Amino acid sequence: MVIRRLKQEEHARTRALWEEVFQEDTKAFLDYYYYIKTRDNQIFVIEEDGAIRSMIHLNPYQVKVENRYFPSAYIIAVATDKPYRSRGYMGTLLRSSLQAMYGKKMPFTFLMPAAEAIYTPYDFRYIYDQPTYCLQADRQQEAVISAENLESSDAGIWDAEEMAEFYKKNFEGQWQVTAVKDREYYQTMILEQQSEHGGVRLLRQSGDIVGMYAYAAEDELEVRELLCLDGFQKEILNSVAELKANRKTESEKDVKVYGCPEELASGKRPLIMARIVCFPALLSAMKVPEDTVLECSFAVLDPIIHQNSRVWKITSRPGETQIRIREYEDSEGVIPVADLTEYLFGRIDISELAGREGVLMSEHLAQELEKIEKLSRVCFNEVV
Repeated sequence: MVIRRLKQEEHARTRALWEEVFQEDTKAFLDYYYYIKTRDNQIFVIEEDGAIRSMIHLNPYQVKVENRYFPSAYIIAVATDKPYRSRGYMGTLLRSSLQAMYGKKMPFTFLMPAAEAIYTPYDFRYIYDQPTYCLQADRQQEAVISAENLESSDAGIWDAEEMAEFYKKNFEGQWQVTAVKDREYYQTMILEQQSEHGGVRLLRQSGDIVGMYAYAAEDELEVRELLCLDGFQKEILNSVAELKANRKTESEKDVKVYGCPEELASGKRPLIMARIVCFPALLSAMKVPEDTVLECSFAVLDPIIHQNSRVWKITSRPGETQIRIREYEDSEGVIPVADLTEYLFGRIDISELAGREGVLMSEHLAQELEKIEKLSRVCFNEVV
């Protein structure tokens, strides 16, 4: 058995395993993926009996945590050839890739799990619930773009820079944690959606973007990453309805909208799990309220990335919001890395954290940790 990271020119060797395991993906999508995404991603594999038997892909993303920017990786295509399953290959690849990511001081990595139970043993926990909306089949009767000087059309890659500016100006500031959506991000999105017989729809008023969404139209119409300015919610949904109405074979079907604005959402679904990779990098990007004095120490237990398993002292000074972190000797408590992830991302409160099995916490430590501003405003709508 050989465990290694493939060279870039070897990435295409994993396509056969992808096609075998993920049979729902089309040739058009894989042509796009292996031409675009594997140019700069990392692929770790296990080779046995002369062939690749297991793989994990790390797709690079820049992420914004508060007002700082970091490299991160979106884990996808975790797959093992059927005759070689139940040998621990997935765990081996996850541990190897996590160590590689730690070497780059990534604060965390993230993924969209096929099943939560697969990744919880490796200390991944949910950090993002995606707002969803269902456009009812009879809504197509309302498919009229009625606002003055408003038009809807598909984006070309030449629109990507304008799309990035629209997002940054109007939406990026809503989130504490999100992927950086620059020109390259939107160029890739357009190409990806086109590989799924879709595109990215732009809603413009007098030539300026006021809303946009990605859509795929392979088996049925599906919409994601819907964004619009206030006052254009009805019009952008009408744009979706208009698009649906033009697909005559789907007139009787509802349209699922994933990643819509909160005010449009009819529900939420847990979508993205994350794992802390480099704990000091993550905590140093977090904040406390100005003029808050913070000082405490605690031990982190990380069974996979042992570099995180230290006693850490965290402090902040009056008049600043930054958290300072360094290794220390005396500890006021012990927190496993998975529980720490849920707390720092605002999924549990301090009382639930303190009551978790394996957590030890003094009253003073609990009071100090409550001063940290949790990363509860998270947005990760990315699919690949």
